[in-house]
Amino acid sequence: MYQRKIPIDYNCGLNVAMEVVGSKWKFCLLDEISKGVARPRDLVNTINGITRRVLQKDLRELEVHGMIGKTIYTEVPLRVEYYLTEVGKTLLPLVTAMDKWGLEFAPRLKAVMENEEMEKPVIAG
Repeated sequence: MYQRKIPIDYNCGLNVAMEVVGSKWKFCLLDEISKGVARPRDLVNTINGITRRVLQKDLRELEVHGMIGKTIYTEVPLRVEYYLTEVGKTLLPLVTAMDKWGLEFAPRLKAVMENEEMEKPVIAG
């Protein structure tokens, strides 16, 4: 079992929040699951850039933290669907706020990133 090198500071809300949702894809996963995208294959197809390995790791972590639950259907082939738990649903206002902020900030970030690309020095060979 994985042993943490630095223990979680449970007296700091930001540390606790980052432990639960602090990865590149967890907010996207929570958002998509809240919209009804529940199967792993559909999540991979919906979330641009996520790999199956990272998807499985993040889903497992969200499940361990109690944010999502899963239903396993004993069919052939096996079918798994994820859903938000009541605790997971409490994160939806935060997910919505982050999405809104990101969409409002996107033009500014794009301008900064494009400007940065134009200012890179050309190295003569």
